Amino acid sequence: MASVTTSATVAIPTFTGLKLAFSSKSTTVSAATAKLPKLAVKSSLKDFGVIAVATAASIALAGNAMAIEVLLGSDDGGLVFEPKEFTVAKGEKIVFKNNAGFPHNVVFDEDEIPSGVDASKISMDEQALLNGPGETYEVTLTEPGSYSFYCVPHQGAGMVGKLTVN
Repeated sequence: MASVTTSATVAIPTFTGLKLAFSSKSTTVSAATAKLPKLAVKSSLKDFGVIAVATAASIALAGNAMAIEVLLGSDDGGLVFEPKEFTVAKGEKIVFKNNAGFPHNVVFDEDEIPSGVDASKISMDEQALLNGPGETYEVTLTEPGSYSFYCVPHQGAGMVGKLTVN
């Protein structure tokens, strides 16, 4: 047996500072309810858990679809990748963005990438260059492992980087 008791009071302010109040009489309503098995409660908690896990997985996958941005050249004109070393998830987009000290490019070292990965398919052409501020080169790596990369015009000046794909 379940009971619900209701009571309502409404106060309406006026511009004269007086309040007009209405009050309704309390009412009790009773209804017979069938006793639900405990299984139904556990089932709804299980469903909630499944929904929570699915939501968390969706957020994680959406996060993986996001890109990491790597600057080509530091703000002060240094010939570096920023960050120089980083880790990404398998399938995460990597955006190399011209910042300063250009022209730049991004070439993956064929001797320092996972076996079976074709460096020419993930690298810019060695003669191709990003010449202006904000120009980008994007790559998505799907093979887990360690990858070394460099800028052809500035490799001798130390413009090299390393990334790990999990």
